[in-house]
Amino acid sequence: MEVKARSRSALLMTGRFLNHLLSLIMFSVLDLLDFALCYLYKVIDFFVEAERKPCYCSSAKEAITSSGKILVSEQGESKKVVCLTSTKLQLEEISDTLYTRPALLSGVSKSTVNRLTVNSRAVIQKPDKNTKRGGGGRGTLRSTFTVNSTIVEMLQGKIRAAHQPPHPPMPRWSDCDCKTCNSWASSCKETLYVKVQGATDNVEEDVIFIHGFISSSAFWTETLFPNFSESAKSKYRFIAVDLLGFGRSPKPTDSLYTLREHVEMIERSVLEPHKVKSFHIVAHSLGCILALALSVKHPASVKSLTLLAPPYFPVPRGVEASQYMMRRVAPRRVWPLMAFGSSIACWYEHISRTVCLLICKNHRLWDFLTKLLTRNRIRTYLIEGFCCHTHNAAWHTLHNIICGTAGKMEGYLDVVKNRLKCAVTVIHGRDDEVIPVECSYNVQSRVPRAQVKVVENKDHITIVVGRQKAFARELEEIWKISSL
Repeated sequence: MEVKARSRSALLMTGRFLNHLLSLIMFSVLDLLDFALCYLYKVIDFFVEAERKPCYCSSAKEAITSSGKILVSEQGESKKVVCLTSTKLQLEEISDTLYTRPALLSGVSKSTVNRLTVNSRAVIQKPDKNTKRGGGGRGTLRSTFTVNSTIVEMLQGKIRAAHQPPHPPMPRWSDCDCKTCNSWASSCKETLYVKVQGATDNVEEDVIFIHGFISSSAFWTETLFPNFSESAKSKYRFIAVDLLGFGRSPKPTDSLYTLREHVEMIERSVLEPHKVKSFHIVAHSLGCILALALSVKHPASVKSLTLLAPPYFPVPRGVEASQYMMRRVAPRRVWPLMAFGSSIACWYEHISRTVCLLICKNHRLWDFLTKLLTRNRIRTYLIEGFCCHTHNAAWHTLHNIICGTAGKMEGYLDVVKNRLKCAVTVIHGRDDEVIPVECSYNVQSRVPRAQVKVVENKDHITIVVGRQKAFARELEEIWKISSL
């Protein structure tokens, strides 16, 4: 037995060493490839679209100068950037992982990822201590903050667009231009795609379903919705959304896909038009972060909170939260394969754009091949959800939501613990290689009343797919108990 234990330990150590060695070689090559693709896409974008689109390894540009005054304020250590809406300028919180990702070309990255120091003036109504009462002057507050050049170029595009007549949104050459992906462009409504089923008359309760990263509302509508009991369908109104940038929802090319944008779009598309006053929430993976943010914003309205595979890693003291989160979800390892895939998506802006070009732009081909190879024996809704997004949406959502909110999660969970009175249920697949089971127990450590259920032999997707009937019964029981 002792010999076997030693042999097993030696094999594990050898495996880890090989994984680290192969990962070092592979990601060093990928660092070089991404650097080369950056310049390749600059050339192609210029010739195809007549302008060079900004990326997060661009050299610094001049700050916005000819677009009027920009009113800003900065609080705490949050990284903020000015964003222009139709009526005002917004301060957005963005993740520093968008433009700070140490790699083999770290020297090049530091020289190309330039930050613009913008001195801005915020006019305040209250006179300061040095201003005499009745004087003509007003107190002013100066703040200095940094803006990545990519953000500046996006802002310049928004400001130019604000002074031009509106025109139908056009997808980029590397994005899919099919009717499914761009159905939102033909509508004048700037709201999410929402699928509503269940009770229509005498609705007793509403349930909001929020999908995860690179997915769509079909994750719920094709699995759970058909399997709810007739009793549940007559009582509950089921509302599933395609998040901003995914599925059939709008995919604006100038959006930063921040937490504020995602949450406000859910409010504008679900809560307001459907007159939802109180609701249950069911969320998966990345959707759990949005569910918590929505719950914190409407604490008195949430009747139950069901989180599937929530990505919560407590951040050690003194560590940059977003950088820590990026290394946990994307550890730059070739094994397991899910870690390799998430590392490609998170660390490499241009390689991940190439993947989107090959997969998302050609999703109709992959859908056809899947049906052909399986003789149309399986439904392809998962492929549709995986492919119907743009690189801009996936890239910014990954960094600004998963990485960028890492420092907010403890505060959100504390609000759930102290202000929300609803039941909290956390469900996780034992074999989940994307988000480890420990994340669910981390949530329970912050919210002791949360009930954690670990489902054996299930992973990140099969926690729902393949057990939809059983999961539908579990949800109905949760809602029933919450209504007592």
